[in-house]
Amino acid sequence: MNQDELKKQVAEAAIEYVETGTVIGVGTGSTANYFIDALARIKGRIEGTVASSVASADRLKSHGIAVMDLNQAGQLSVYVDGADEVDDYLHLIKGGGGALTREKIVAGASDKFVCICDESKLVKVLGTFPLPIEVIPMAQSYVARELVKFGGRPELRQGFTTDNGNIILDVRDLEILEPGKLESELNNIPGIVTVGIFANRPADVLLLGTGKGVETRSAP
Repeated sequence: MNQDELKKQVAEAAIEYVETGTVIGVGTGSTANYFIDALARIKGRIEGTVASSVASADRLKSHGIAVMDLNQAGQLSVYVDGADEVDDYLHLIKGGGGALTREKIVAGASDKFVCICDESKLVKVLGTFPLPIEVIPMAQSYVARELVKFGGRPELRQGFTTDNGNIILDVRDLEILEPGKLESELNNIPGIVTVGIFANRPADVLLLGTGKGVETRSAP
């Protein structure tokens, strides 16, 4: 199986976690897009969705799936989204698509977070994938200097603005040995909106696409 087939496989498997009559959270990215396409087949079973990006909202609407505002929807039954990296504890790096802030909000508002990705995303230590950080534009230089103190090498994501009107710094050369600790420390830097480490609210379930089928994991 190629990578796209593995993504489609886990997206289909995630449909099993969609409860009838509920509002669900939907993530952003190529794997989440496969989930949206699969969700279209059962759209009559759910009350609606909350999207983590404008792009996902547009794709949901194109399938005739209701998209709601989180403030009106309240607590969500499940959130389904991909990841750029995942470790054995279901800590994640997310934000390659730039939607990390809204993804983190929707994940936090959900009873269960189901992460869907192919086996290439599974790592022992997070940090090979550059860590995305959403930053208020006026704080770019200050935040970059602070990130260097953590051993990182921040680079501005050129030509990109988040749905919230902010910039993304992609930080290389970080070996993230204590994801929860680093997430909290970075979030305390003034000007950082969200850091792309999802450790303080990790995934509850990982559906991992492999050549032998979908492997289901939960945090140890």
